[in-house]
Amino acid sequence: MPLVNVRLIERVFTPEQKREMIHQLTETMVEIEGENLRPVTWVIVEEVKSGDWGIGGNGLTTTDVHAHQDQDQDQAPATVPG
Repeated sequence: MPLVNVRLIERVFTPEQKREMIHQLTETMVEIEGENLRPVTWVIVEEVKSGDWGIGGNGLTTTDVHAHQDQDQDQAPATVPG
């Protein structure tokens, strides 16, 4: 019985995004091990309080993650019509 534990900083992802994570992670386990694994695949999404997640000796906040997400979107390659 697989248990997939996902930890996220609070308020970064919407409830819909978290539901999609649960769905896609379950689908991935089923692709690897087969359909019989679906009813016994557990996915837990845990949210960590903003500032309680540290990287490089610094607390990471929800605002920091949103700023990083905005940078990634600004750097995404432009799509070419047609």
